[in-house]
Amino acid sequence: MTKPSPRELDHPPFAFVLFGGTGDLAMRKILPALYAAHRDGLLAPDGRIVSVAQTALDTGSYLRWVDEHVKPHIPGTAIDDSVWRSFRERIAYVALDASQPEAFFSLGDTLGAGHGRRIFYLATGPALFVPICRALASAGLTEGSRVVLEKPLGYDLESSNAINDAVGQIFKEDQIYRIDHYLGKEAVQNLLALRFGNSLFEPLWRREWVESIQITVAEELGVEGRGNFYDQTGALRDMVQNHLLQLLSIIAMEPPQSMDADAVRDEKLRVLRALKPVLGEEIRQSVVRGQYHAGAIKDTTVSAYHAEPGVRQGSTTETFVALKVEVENWRWAGVPFFLRTGKRLAGRIAEIVVNFKPVPHSALGAMALRPGSNRLTIRLQPNESIRLSALAKQPGMGMTLQGVHLDLAFDQFFQQGRMEAYQRLLLDVIAGRLALFVRRDEQEAAWRWVAPIIEDWATQGNLPKPYASGTWGPAAASALLARHNTCWQEEEN
Repeated sequence: MTKPSPRELDHPPFAFVLFGGTGDLAMRKILPALYAAHRDGLLAPDGRIVSVAQTALDTGSYLRWVDEHVKPHIPGTAIDDSVWRSFRERIAYVALDASQPEAFFSLGDTLGAGHGRRIFYLATGPALFVPICRALASAGLTEGSRVVLEKPLGYDLESSNAINDAVGQIFKEDQIYRIDHYLGKEAVQNLLALRFGNSLFEPLWRREWVESIQITVAEELGVEGRGNFYDQTGALRDMVQNHLLQLLSIIAMEPPQSMDADAVRDEKLRVLRALKPVLGEEIRQSVVRGQYHAGAIKDTTVSAYHAEPGVRQGSTTETFVALKVEVENWRWAGVPFFLRTGKRLAGRIAEIVVNFKPVPHSALGAMALRPGSNRLTIRLQPNESIRLSALAKQPGMGMTLQGVHLDLAFDQFFQQGRMEAYQRLLLDVIAGRLALFVRRDEQEAAWRWVAPIIEDWATQGNLPKPYASGTWGPAAASALLARHNTCWQEEEN
C-alpha cells in the first residue's frame, strides 16, 4: 500500500456538503472561508464543495450567484482571478428539498465514491437538523462522515436535548461539530496562549487579585431582515447561551492537562457547572433586559425594533441583555463577571476586560487606588488585540501618575495575515480536530443555567427596558455595575 504524502496527511481529501448553500451565512462566511483556505493552499487538491439548497438552479447559474454574492465578503487584498477560477472548479450545486428524504439519493449519486471524508454543514434553521440527518442516514451517507450544526441548537433545554438525542442516534459524539465561531477567533486562541503559556499571569488569575471581569459583544446592526427568526430567539438565546458563556468558560477554566479536545472541554464544562444559579427575585437584581427604540447610528436614523419587518406587533423580545454572573469555585468565588450583548448599540465591539484589584495602600496618591488602573483588555473585534493598562509617572517634577498601555496589535506584530474564525474552524472540521467545538454536555449545562431566566421572563411579565439606538443600552445596565462600585469600561471617562 502506498503511504500518503505529508501534504495529504496535513490536508486530507474531503467532500464538503453545504446545506443552505444559497443562504446568507453561506455567502458571507462559509464560502469566503473556504476560498481563503483554498487561496492559502490549505485544502487538498481533490477536495470538493457541494452546495445544496431548494432553489432550482444548475451549477452554472449557482456559480454566477456565488460570483455576485461571495466576492464582496472576502477580506484582504484584491481577488486573484486565476485563484478564484480554480476555487469555482471545486464547487457543484444540487437542488434538493430537505423535507423529501428520497431526494437525498440523488445527492449520493453526485458525491459518488472516494473524495475522502464527507462533511455535512447544516447552515439551516434548527428545525431541519433532524430531518436532514435522518435523510442522510436513509441514503447511506453517514458512515464515517462528520456533521456541523450551526447555532441556535434548539429554543430551550428541552428542544436542544431533543435535537441532540435525534442527531446522536445517527452520528457519534466525535462526529458532531457544534460550531461557535467566537471560539475560532485569533484573540480567543491568544487568550489560551496568554494564560497557559506564560507564568506572568497565572498567579494573578484568581479572586485574590481580580476585582471583576467584563465580557461585551456589541453590535451596531439591527436584525437586518431576520425579524421572523430573531423575534423567536432574542439576545439571551442568540448570544448569551452560547457565545458569552463559552467566552466566560475559557476565561475562568483551570489549566487543562493538555490541549486535546476533551481535556480542554472538560475544564470548560467544570466552569459552566459551577455557575451560580440566578433564580427568583435575583433575576430582577442581576439581569437587565432591553429592546432598542428609534435612534441614530453614525448620523443615520434607524427605526425601532418593533418596526422591523417580521417582528410581531407588541413584541417583548429582548435585543439587549446584561447580567452579573458568579462562578462558585475556589478560584473565582466572589468575583463578579459582567456579561453584556445587544443590537443597535453605540459601536461594534467584542472584548474581555479583566480588572485587577488596586493596591491596598498608596503613597503615590489616589490614582493608584482607583479600580481599573491595572487591567487586561482582550479585543476580539473589530481589531484583534491585547492591551495591558498600568500606571507610570508623568515626566517632570513631582510624582504624578498617569495611565499607560502596553499594546499587542496582532496585525502589526505578526507579518503573516490573520486566519478568520470560520476558516480555522472549517479546517479543523476537515482535519477532525474537536477542541474548538462545543460538546453536548457543555451545551446542556449552558441551557440549564439560562433556563430559569427564560422561564421567569415568560411567566412574570418582565418587559424589556427601552434604549435608544446608538447608545450603550438601558440605564439599568449601568446601574447594575454601579451597585458593585464599578462601571463599564467606556463609561470611565
